[in-house]
Amino acid sequence: MAETNWFYDFPKMDKAQLTAIKKHLDTAYRDFSRNYGEAIENFFEPLLNLMVWFENLLLATPWWLMIIILCGLSYLASRSYKLSVGVFAALLSIGYLSMWDDTMRTLSIITICTLIAIALGIPIGIIMARSNLARSIITPLLDIMQTMPAFVYLIPVVMLLGIGKIPGLIAVVIYAIPPVIRFTNLGIRLVDKEVLEAATAFGANKSQRLWGVQVPLALPTIMAGINQTIMMALAMVVIASMIGVKGLGQPVLKSITNQYFTLGLFNGLAIVALAIIFDRVSSAYAKRSQKQYQEQNDE
Repeated sequence: MAETNWFYDFPKMDKAQLTAIKKHLDTAYRDFSRNYGEAIENFFEPLLNLMVWFENLLLATPWWLMIIILCGLSYLASRSYKLSVGVFAALLSIGYLSMWDDTMRTLSIITICTLIAIALGIPIGIIMARSNLARSIITPLLDIMQTMPAFVYLIPVVMLLGIGKIPGLIAVVIYAIPPVIRFTNLGIRLVDKEVLEAATAFGANKSQRLWGVQVPLALPTIMAGINQTIMMALAMVVIASMIGVKGLGQPVLKSITNQYFTLGLFNGLAIVALAIIFDRVSSAYAKRSQKQYQEQNDE
């Protein structure tokens, strides 16, 4: 008995129809890019100027002064001499291996991307924590942002804005922002209800409960989200280098293309060093802030 093809073959859209749909979508996006691309570029112009200024500032600052500033910031955040010494050793090693300029370029874009992700992510996380409807709408979007391959959303960004710093920043922020949103939502929702009831009993309104109780208690969880955001932003450095973002990613990309093992290894270790510095400093700051908050409450 002959086998029926329909049982084994998955039903497919007609090839001509599929081609027409793809062509229509491509044409629509190209038209959108032509009509609004310049306006969008003008909108991001102040941000581009800020990125260029900050990068030039880091590059123009003497290396020894930059190390002092970064070590000082590390100590102010962590109150740990050991961590400051570790930061000093890592930065000195990076400079000694002739990777200082690329490290400063990477530091500039990661810093700005992280600040933008925090500025956007924490308010969105708070909205999710205070509204189940908002959570049900935003969560699928975060799932898409985290699971969508980075190369896929690089395509429309590059088509719209070309190659340069702004497309790289947008790609990094899209890829890195979900953790800070999720962890902010989680941290605020995990605050003990009895603590909130006690705050309400003392006459605190919604805003006072949020900023005086929920956010401080959720700070370690929020900082964990910020840590993950930083790690994901650093993971995008190499991919962003493919669309013209200068920094440690470009030597890594060059080493892949030309099979320069040592070049890729050294620059990869520099990225790891930056990740560890950000991680340790932010974690230490979160622990110290929570400890101070608890001590104030005990008093």
